[in-house]
Amino acid sequence: MTPTTRTLATRRTDGRLKRGEAARYYRYLIPGLLGLILVVIVPALANLGLSFTQWSGVGTPEFVGLDNYSALMGDATFWRAFGNSAATIVAMAIIPTFAGLFLAALLFDFLAPRFGGATSSLFRTVIYLPQIIPIAVAGVLWDFLLQPQTGAVNEALRAVGLDGAASNWLGDPSLALPTVMVILLWLQLGYTVVIFVAGMSRIDPALHEAASLDGASWLQRFRVITVSSLAPEIIVILLTTTVAALKVFAPIYVLTAGGPANATMVPSYFAFYNFFSTLKVGYGAAISTVLAVLLTVLAVVLLAIQHRHQEGTRS
Repeated sequence: MTPTTRTLATRRTDGRLKRGEAARYYRYLIPGLLGLILVVIVPALANLGLSFTQWSGVGTPEFVGLDNYSALMGDATFWRAFGNSAATIVAMAIIPTFAGLFLAALLFDFLAPRFGGATSSLFRTVIYLPQIIPIAVAGVLWDFLLQPQTGAVNEALRAVGLDGAASNWLGDPSLALPTVMVILLWLQLGYTVVIFVAGMSRIDPALHEAASLDGASWLQRFRVITVSSLAPEIIVILLTTTVAALKVFAPIYVLTAGGPANATMVPSYFAFYNFFSTLKVGYGAAISTVLAVLLTVLAVVLLAIQHRHQEGTRS
């Protein structure tokens, strides 16, 4: 056997071995694949099918074609719900990303070097605490704080002479959405801070030292080194928080139930309302389908941006 023949035979053997080794691992994918089919794919297809029907949840669904989608196009509450989604994106994605980046830099660059890692960890834990509080508990807490007559917020305003500023924060249509946005920001901020602090720990300190020796200020180092190095984390956070903002449900359900006067209505709660309150299952399924398509498109776009950035970094 010539060296060339031996080499080709070895490669074929190695290829068969690698394929055999890979085949042994495929069996471990079966539970996850079954879960994906049963929990995600089948319900999604069932929801899509129901969106073409008129059904109250009892009896046989009646096929109505695209009537539910046509009705959505003229539904003012539907469009208002998606308009409110823009506010939730600001509160849960845009502001937490930039505020979290700045707070993480303060914890990592100022607090930790001057007061020690334990103090920085304590502040990071306090900021992250809303993430681990159950939504129901957080909702009861904020509802207690924002009560018009006996709430701590209004009592504090009256105590300092700002009686005119005391308001019905969750009951006034003009104030309900901004108030919910503040609460969503409070809930989301800790997530971004923890991710950014973890990302900053992988940045080579020599980069900051070299820039500092060249006379760069902290703001310049933050903008040129920190922000550019954290681009992967920024993209991931924007993706996850934007998706979370578009499908936000529990805080709205606990705090306002979409009210007052649909001021805080969002698509996920609007779908829930049609499913279980008005028993318009087909209409609720149509809302859910539109939301799912929007989330999928958004995820694909953001992942494509992330992939393009990674390719540019490698080159």
